[in-house]
Amino acid sequence: MEDRILGLHHLTAIAGPAQRNYDFYRHVLGLRFIKKTVNFDDPSTYHFYFGDEVGSAGTILTFFPWEHAAQGRPGTGQASEIGYSVPAGSLDFWQQRLAAHGVAVGPPEARLGEQQLSFRDPDGLPLALIVSKTPDPRTPWTTAEVSADVALRGFHTVTLTLADPAGTAQVLTDIFGYTLLEQDGARTRYATDTVAGAALIDLLAAPGTPPGTVAAGSVHHVAFRVQDDAMLLRLRERVARSGLSITPQIDRQYFHSLYFREPGGVLFEIATDNPGFMVDEPLAELGTHLLLPPQYEKRRTQLEAVLPKIS
Repeated sequence: MEDRILGLHHLTAIAGPAQRNYDFYRHVLGLRFIKKTVNFDDPSTYHFYFGDEVGSAGTILTFFPWEHAAQGRPGTGQASEIGYSVPAGSLDFWQQRLAAHGVAVGPPEARLGEQQLSFRDPDGLPLALIVSKTPDPRTPWTTAEVSADVALRGFHTVTLTLADPAGTAQVLTDIFGYTLLEQDGARTRYATDTVAGAALIDLLAAPGTPPGTVAAGSVHHVAFRVQDDAMLLRLRERVARSGLSITPQIDRQYFHSLYFREPGGVLFEIATDNPGFMVDEPLAELGTHLLLPPQYEKRRTQLEAVLPKIS
């Protein structure tokens, strides 16, 4: 049990203009903006984090917003939809709210016995608000316009579109400890019982579909959660023994990570709970400062001059 994945940790996607991305996720969807930092590999680009009050694992959606990013192309080898858990009775509210903000949204639809509302963010990233079959006990972040009876709880599931799901399924079951939950046509759902939320992964078989291109409106990687560094390194050994190439441990300031590309082509990350988002900001001030990794602090003045101003 101790070596099993604890559901999703975070999801990272690519966006276009930073202000537009910030406005949609903070003001329209009502998520908390928990961290404003920069891309480790391109510090002239922001790295935004959105989640619940404290940035709990399983609620964290992050973005690299490039002002002039090319548009991604959907296809195989991608995480193709992010599903958020919402309370029963909230889909009418969201349908009306999204439409009022100019988001194209149709009526709720059924999938695997659950009602969901599907739409895209301003960059074309596919999202769904899903009423789970089982009550979601997580406490949401709320705003003046998005109250607790409708607010997003965190991730429900993420869908991976694959030319051949067999190798991905083997990673989920043999390495991560997921089990097959149910299947409907080309969609197969896997679940972990280690957590109450952010516990589901859907594999969507799309044989013959060309590979997608990861750019604006696309998920960059899918991060799975482990409790601490010791568990991280044990999972690293397990991935390596399976024959997959995996990185050494990398310090990402708020968590420690490993990366590998699973057989279907999706970039997977394994990330720790520690040290958390309050390592450089107190709870009340999360998301209110530009936080830089230590190696870039000496370039603060230069970076502040090139990063877009966010209001």
